[in-house]
Amino acid sequence: MIDWTHIAELKVDMGDTFDEVVALFLDEAGGAVERLDPSASAGNMGGDLHFLKGAALNLGFTDFAALCAAGERAANDGHPERVDIAAVVACYHASVAEFTDGLPRLD
Repeated sequence: MIDWTHIAELKVDMGDTFDEVVALFLDEAGGAVERLDPSASAGNMGGDLHFLKGAALNLGFTDFAALCAAGERAANDGHPERVDIAAVVACYHASVAEFTDGLPRLD
């Protein structure tokens, strides 16, 4: 669910700014997840899922990124109704929980 090797490398590379980046990700991604709406246009949903995919990949949320990528493809193909928003939201929350629980082990 989480690419811990990537997270460890980010933590070293970013140093003191790592915590700020994580906080920004959680704030922005959390907002985008809350905005996901089954009645949204394909373009809006595709754009939100594209943003979430990229943000997730940057922070090592691999399962969440894959789910967002699949949803983005469906939305961009004109089928936003095929996006399982509940699964996307659940995966986001599970990923955040795993990340939050596992992060202290990297120290």
